[in-house]
Amino acid sequence: MSNNTLFPVFLKTETAHFLIVGGGNVGLEKTETLLRQNSNIAITIVGTIIYPKLKAVIEKHSNIKSFERPFEKDDLNDIDFVIIGTDSSEVNLEVRNLAKERGIKVNAADQPALCDFYLGSIVNKGSVKIAISTNGKSPVLARRMREYFTEIIPDDIENSVESLNKFRANHKGSFQEKLNDLNKLTQGFEGVKKEGGQKKYKRLVFTLALSFLMFFVGFGLSTYVSFSSFKEGLNYIPNEFYYMLLIGFIAQLIDGAVGLGYGVTCATSMMLLGVKLPAISGSIHTAEMFSSAISGYSHYKFGNVNKKMLVWLAIFGVLGAVLGAYLLIYLGNEYEQIAYVVLSSYTFIIGIRLLVLAFKKIQFKKKIKFLGFLGFSGGFMDAFGGGGWGPIVTSTLLAKGRKSKYVIGTVSLAEFFVTMSASIVFFTSLGVSHWYIILGLILGGIVAAPIAARLAGKLPKKAALILVAFLVIVFSIRVFVKII
Repeated sequence: MSNNTLFPVFLKTETAHFLIVGGGNVGLEKTETLLRQNSNIAITIVGTIIYPKLKAVIEKHSNIKSFERPFEKDDLNDIDFVIIGTDSSEVNLEVRNLAKERGIKVNAADQPALCDFYLGSIVNKGSVKIAISTNGKSPVLARRMREYFTEIIPDDIENSVESLNKFRANHKGSFQEKLNDLNKLTQGFEGVKKEGGQKKYKRLVFTLALSFLMFFVGFGLSTYVSFSSFKEGLNYIPNEFYYMLLIGFIAQLIDGAVGLGYGVTCATSMMLLGVKLPAISGSIHTAEMFSSAISGYSHYKFGNVNKKMLVWLAIFGVLGAVLGAYLLIYLGNEYEQIAYVVLSSYTFIIGIRLLVLAFKKIQFKKKIKFLGFLGFSGGFMDAFGGGGWGPIVTSTLLAKGRKSKYVIGTVSLAEFFVTMSASIVFFTSLGVSHWYIILGLILGGIVAAPIAARLAGKLPKKAALILVAFLVIVFSIRVFVKII
């Protein structure tokens, strides 16, 4: 038998009068919670000090009365519900006891023992309202569940509610007939939810990845590789394949778990192997597209993706990637030596940026401006330099105080669309080159992607960033010295 004895009810607020004791952040939060349900709800606020933000809310609502003074017994006159939010346990207990004497129901913030009722996390979608409670044990979990249901319930649910209401009103059959018909009409809701959630993204990513794989294999075999040469190649796989298999695994493991490092790790390694510059970025993006598809979907499955941020990063990241790819193809063909110097310098700078990020202190959450420009810059430099999407985009979002898990998940899924667009440009312009390197990166990355998604936010980030930065800086210096 469950020990949760709460009985959920929905209260009509038109005639209810709430008293909030406390004028700080708790008082502000509770006031805004009530106003979201009914902007005309009657509220009285009493606090020794009323914070400026709460005063600003009060000034906008004539239905809110406020008194900047200590609580008095007469404040309970004509009150239906009391919400206590002071930082004094003595005051909270006094208010609660006085309210109980009058039969007034009480809610005390973060003090379940003093509560007669809880203010749950509320999902509002038109006429649909869902209240979530954890019996006062975990408000954070209740808030996360609210975010989840807000996301999966379609915004146009009100249309369905209105249609069903009209159908119910016009139905002339018996109660049981009406109930049976309504059940039939709403049977598809579960399927719609699933299709609109994980399955929709899974199908999109899988279709795009599979289509490009077929294009990649078909074009490569028909244009460059005959069946006999392909069979012979399997018997004489170069050693670079095994190197890149390992590099692809390690790079994707770090990138998926920390949010950056795949491209620059692979790019510096391939420069040391003497691969042509356009082929470096082309091979990395072709391989990374498959691993980022699996990594991105894995993050989405584990709830690590912010959809609004994803749209901005993906759209502008694709535009930047296409432009960067075309520029690299031109420079790599016309000015190869200069391009090598530019790229090795760029990867060196990225290595320094990784070190700075590793020792950077956690900052408070700040508003992100020009999110589209950030996506464009990351996509451009990623395609041009063979890597940099993570160091540019992920590091910026983390520096703005965004939660690591959601930054990594969102950036990883957006990276799939960025790498796919760059791959198409490189592939159609250059064809298939160094197929064994591409294959090694793909296989290594695919194996590592689901593991990395599980490890997101759990690996020692500082140590991983320092290791990646060290490797990138050393490899970049070696490439630069080799050129000079």
